[in-house]
Amino acid sequence: MESIWLTLAPYLFSLVLLLVLLEQIFYLKKKSSIPGPSMVFPFIGNAISLVRNPTRFWELQSAMADSTGFSANYIIGKFIVFIRSSDLSHKVFANVRPDAFHLVGHPFGKKLFGEHNLIYMFGQDHKDLRRRIAPNFNPKALSTYTSIQQKIILKHLVHWQRLSSKSAGEPINLRFLCRDMNLETSQTVFVGPYLTAESKESFNYDYNLFNVGVMNLPIDLPGFAFREARLGVKRLVETLALCAEESKKKMKEGHDPTCLIDFWMQEVLREEAEAAAEGKAPPPHTSSIEIGGHIFDFLFAAQDASTSSLLWAVAFLDTHPEVLAKVRREVAAIWSPESNTPISSEQLREMKYTEAVAREVVRIRAPATLVPHVAGEEFKLTETYTIPKGAIVFPSVYESSFQGFVEPDQFDPDRFMEERQEDRVYKKNFLVFGAGAHQCVGQRYAINHLVLFIAMFTSLIDFKRHRTDGCDEIIYVPTICPKDDCKVYLSRRCTQYPNLS
Repeated sequence: MESIWLTLAPYLFSLVLLLVLLEQIFYLKKKSSIPGPSMVFPFIGNAISLVRNPTRFWELQSAMADSTGFSANYIIGKFIVFIRSSDLSHKVFANVRPDAFHLVGHPFGKKLFGEHNLIYMFGQDHKDLRRRIAPNFNPKALSTYTSIQQKIILKHLVHWQRLSSKSAGEPINLRFLCRDMNLETSQTVFVGPYLTAESKESFNYDYNLFNVGVMNLPIDLPGFAFREARLGVKRLVETLALCAEESKKKMKEGHDPTCLIDFWMQEVLREEAEAAAEGKAPPPHTSSIEIGGHIFDFLFAAQDASTSSLLWAVAFLDTHPEVLAKVRREVAAIWSPESNTPISSEQLREMKYTEAVAREVVRIRAPATLVPHVAGEEFKLTETYTIPKGAIVFPSVYESSFQGFVEPDQFDPDRFMEERQEDRVYKKNFLVFGAGAHQCVGQRYAINHLVLFIAMFTSLIDFKRHRTDGCDEIIYVPTICPKDDCKVYLSRRCTQYPNLS
């Protein structure tokens, strides 16, 4: 046996060497003349540097793209194109040919998120589904959600303040507390009473597996985080499918909607009744498992993106006391905790400056910094470069946020007030909610959640950051957060907490 290996070894070595050489040739051919590493590590490319320090990895990609607006790299057999330029990003988002680009949400997202997911749909099928989803975010539905959001925000703020008072002078870490609050909020808003206490426990466990897997190498083998995440997502979608079935039964009985899935099931039942009356088959994409996949997509967007935005809101309000004072004055003139009533939809719309703060937070720290797409065919990005079929393309909404705007590096909520309207003037650069067919359908919900949090947090809590060197540097977890996880000291600001029950 040993002699056989000794005989084969030179041939095996030559084969590996040939594969490495071919890989480098194919990479350089796809890269052409655009900026990017001139050589890549065999087979895995720069995946290790991406996993170890994603912040540094994307900073280097941006630096390489400074002159052309885009740059190249290579990760585990995948050629990638990073796009810094807002104009070029819009070309990808526009997707003028249905097969040009497919949104994937993650470099290996289809395998991770599963097939039944809104982000992988396109064309007329995608338009029809978005039309069905739209009623889930109409004014009536949003009003239902704001009441739920406030009760949960209040519950967690009281808990945070008590934790801080028991911490013996040590700061508390807000990242995990915000994550827990957002998980409860999104679960309650989206699937309301249909998750039992037992199913919530297993749901939270599987969701944590998913979060860990997102930030690990995509090795789909037993014992690896990516495999655990994929199986966790499968269980999560199955649980959400059961919620859809329970909601459908309740809506059939004529109950009023109390959460997002109820509004959705009302629409499904209406369409099914119309189809039956016309002798047609039930409308597509209304199976429980498909709806479970779509709800999981909403949960992912609502939980992780909102956690990022809430943390950065606290961070920037701490470093900008004049903004904090202005928010408190505006909120106090509109809503009082002593009223023991929740902030109404009308009052929420009156908080113009607080909403401007929320919009500036998501501009300057876009939570989902990149929106990965796969090139379904060759695509002429510029006069001199064509993206090859199969490439993963990363339009950077984070980089776009620092283009066009007046003094874009400055935290300046006034840019979104009526006098300046920079969100309209520089609309093409404000890509935090995406653009084109896959623009975030729940963006009004997301802004409402952030405005409600800012209004209640600043009215009910006094806070101070535990500032250390580099505490506000960006880390990916998988959305972006302050490096120190936003450590703060908290105390009660109001004489008593409102009773919103």
